[in-house]
Amino acid sequence: MWNMKVFLNGKLTIKDVINGARHNAEIAIAPECLEKIKISRAVVENIVKSKKVVYGITTGFGKFADVSISENDCKQLQKNLILSHACGVGDPFPIEVVRAMMMLRINALSIGNSGISQETLDMLVTLYNKNIIPLVPGKGSLGASGDLAPLAHMVLPMFGVGEVYYKGKRMAAADALKAEGLEPIELTAKEGLALINGTQAMNSLAVLSVYDAENLIKTGDIVACMTIEALRGVTDAYDPRIHEIRNQRGQIYAAANLRKILSGSKRTTKQGELRVQDSYTLRCIPQVHGTVKDSFGYIKGIVSNEINAVTDNPLIFPDTAESFSGGNFHGQYLSMAMDYMAISMSTLAGISERRTERLVNPQLSNGLPAFLVKNGGLNSGFMIPQYVAAALVSENKVLSHPAGVDSITSSANQEDFVSMGMTAARKARQIIENVTNILAIELLTACQAIDFGKEELSPATAAVYKLVREKVEFIENDKYMAPEIEACAELIRAGKLTEVVEKITGELLL
Repeated sequence: MWNMKVFLNGKLTIKDVINGARHNAEIAIAPECLEKIKISRAVVENIVKSKKVVYGITTGFGKFADVSISENDCKQLQKNLILSHACGVGDPFPIEVVRAMMMLRINALSIGNSGISQETLDMLVTLYNKNIIPLVPGKGSLGASGDLAPLAHMVLPMFGVGEVYYKGKRMAAADALKAEGLEPIELTAKEGLALINGTQAMNSLAVLSVYDAENLIKTGDIVACMTIEALRGVTDAYDPRIHEIRNQRGQIYAAANLRKILSGSKRTTKQGELRVQDSYTLRCIPQVHGTVKDSFGYIKGIVSNEINAVTDNPLIFPDTAESFSGGNFHGQYLSMAMDYMAISMSTLAGISERRTERLVNPQLSNGLPAFLVKNGGLNSGFMIPQYVAAALVSENKVLSHPAGVDSITSSANQEDFVSMGMTAARKARQIIENVTNILAIELLTACQAIDFGKEELSPATAAVYKLVREKVEFIENDKYMAPEIEACAELIRAGKLTEVVEKITGELLL
């Protein structure tokens, strides 16, 4: 599945991007794109020669759109654009984010509506394939006029400026180019603008978040079932007739997943056997997890469309040799999608933490020992893991404040409504990591609780229990627990829970 060459042609999938970002697949521009790239470039060159006034080609940028630039200054204009815009701050993005960013930008440019030269595009492909990865600070984009600062940092190494990661080291870009026998290039008319005027930085984060969220949403159903069994949950609440008359697709799917995962369990109960009904955190799992599934469908659709979008300005239409200024660089679609992602995944985490609280609280855990430890008092057991989950849930609430409604003006009020899409994407990415750890804590806690019972688990949850117990033993007495939480988190990140369950149940519904 992974590491085959990916051809860029405006038809990429999320899995293609993951293959490049995380599995170092090489890329190449699809042959069918080359002619359109060539024609589009010729349109730009004709604009320069004819001295036609076209934004960003023969004019300055932003508020300087009315300043004419001579043909002799076109190259300097493009270099100045990159140098002046490469002023991001903060910790650098992880390498996988920058690889995704490069891949997405090359893909957008390969569609042939940007006017970039084949030579310049080839240089970016070469850097990618030789794993010379630009150092890109994580903060500084307004998410309109594109991700200008991050993408400018991405471009710097093409002409030997800035820093890169190369062969496991952070070094000057000029040194990495020299090591590979590469010569810096010189940008020509429109090329600097074509390289940085797009949504690919925020979308790189969005693609990674969507891919990871898909696994977490399925994992949420699985971990919830572990807790249901640990608490001898009442499964009548998952009867398909209840969910069909609600008429909400995600809810129907969530309930179906619970029934499949719990099938064959001797640990669940029927209403009236031990109690009439469960608390909301068990009884309403389909209703809550269902909303997450439905919102995810919308988010994935937006992000998938943006992967193959042409998002710079101005745009070149080679069929008619025309150029138009527009606003495809505006990141509002991604901003709203990532805000929705933040809220949705925070919801998944919130109900998980409440289930963890029920497992450790003797007033709520249906007979389990306080904090799931035998010698309570001397031992604190699982008291503090629940604190950690609660802290992360609270952080998620802060991070879920929508970024997309918080516009601020820039460029002397020429750019007077911006998306803050990068902020939304960065927040969503942090929430994804928090959710991973919150689910890991519930998983670890549920396995501990399960060990206080004797009845058989379902085949699916038994497989998950076995997977966890291969990494983490039952905790008899207090010990250093951070490694245990991380071990469970790593199982979740790697998709191992989903993998073992789907071998038994078939594909879980999303």
